[in-house]
Amino acid sequence: MTAPRTRRPATPPSRADGVYEQLKRDIADFHLLPGDRFTENELCERLGVSRTPVRQALIRLQQEGFVEVMFRAGWRVLPFDFNRFDQLYELRLLLETAAVQRLCQQDGPPGALLQGLKEQWMVAAADRETDPARVAAMDEAFHQALVRAAGNDELSRVHQDVTERIRIIRRLDFLKPVRIDATYDEHAKILRAVLAHNADRAALLLRTHIQTSQVEVRKITLHQVFLARQTPGG
Repeated sequence: MTAPRTRRPATPPSRADGVYEQLKRDIADFHLLPGDRFTENELCERLGVSRTPVRQALIRLQQEGFVEVMFRAGWRVLPFDFNRFDQLYELRLLLETAAVQRLCQQDGPPGALLQGLKEQWMVAAADRETDPARVAAMDEAFHQALVRAAGNDELSRVHQDVTERIRIIRRLDFLKPVRIDATYDEHAKILRAVLAHNADRAALLLRTHIQTSQVEVRKITLHQVFLARQTPGG
């Protein structure tokens, strides 16, 4: 008889992970603006950590294109690279379109993932979530669930990577109530097309939905940077 495996406890996040998440939030929330310069010592003092986790976090952010090291002058926040974000959105569009088309070819009743999406998004206006942060998380989960429901683990893995890389600007799409309402309406239409196994319509609706969001987050990002620069101390 095989002895049961001992479940290993989850590895707690490291100090470097915490510093990384904090700095990424600072950039996403425009507390650190494009062009801002800072030193590792300044971050150590502000965050109350040693230099090693700060350096590890900064190297990770540098690899992701958010900061750069300045020769003998500390670090600098890079401008948002919209060309890179456009490429990621293009990849996201290809992945999600392929997933939806595959999903529409499946026979039988909707699975648990699709049923859960119906219950969350096909609701009366009075029952809609209005908090921007919660809607941003729900929107991300909606698109991830569509891809997972298609049943291709590798497709889902690549899509997860893209999702994480565009999260920093994508969440801005829900700062305005009109964009939240539009998201509910568009998600419901996509779901109806998928449930009707109408692959062409589902792909068209999804493509329009993603491209509209892409345009909106670019405008909002530029506007938020402008507002932050007008704020004293920003």
